[in-house]
Amino acid sequence: MTGPARIAAQPLTAAAFAPFGDVLEAKGPPDRLINQGLCGRFHDRARLSFADGRAGISLFRAEPRTLPYTLDLLERHPLGSQAFLPMTEYPFLVTVAPDADGRPGTPLAFLTTPGQGINLHAGTWHGVLTPLHAPGLFAVVDRIGPGDNLEEHFLAKPVMITHQF
Repeated sequence: MTGPARIAAQPLTAAAFAPFGDVLEAKGPPDRLINQGLCGRFHDRARLSFADGRAGISLFRAEPRTLPYTLDLLERHPLGSQAFLPMTEYPFLVTVAPDADGRPGTPLAFLTTPGQGINLHAGTWHGVLTPLHAPGLFAVVDRIGPGDNLEEHFLAKPVMITHQF
């Protein structure tokens, strides 16, 4: 019997992540200076969308995981985007998958660098919040409102995610 399929996590870049969402980081020169020139504003970096609801900010504290990591569950939120902003300087693992006729396609894995967050577009298949270091504390901006905004899909064959770059 063979083990789970293996994929290597790749560095998180805006170009590679674009089909799934936005990379949130203060990289390069700011879009404008504010506060008497003492604060750089990196303006409008995420495409937030919410159907029949409003934006809310919640705090998540997730248990740290280790690599290699076994991915066996993907979920999506069809009624709104979901932004994850780490409240520490530690990297975290991001897993996503394209939609394949209402089910997740082949997963991809990304490792953030310190200072990066992500915004998942509405309806994007993704793994659970996967910090790699304690305390696993994140601010999450997502939809607050009526209706079922969670679909879960357990993978028939789990995928092993490794760190090989």
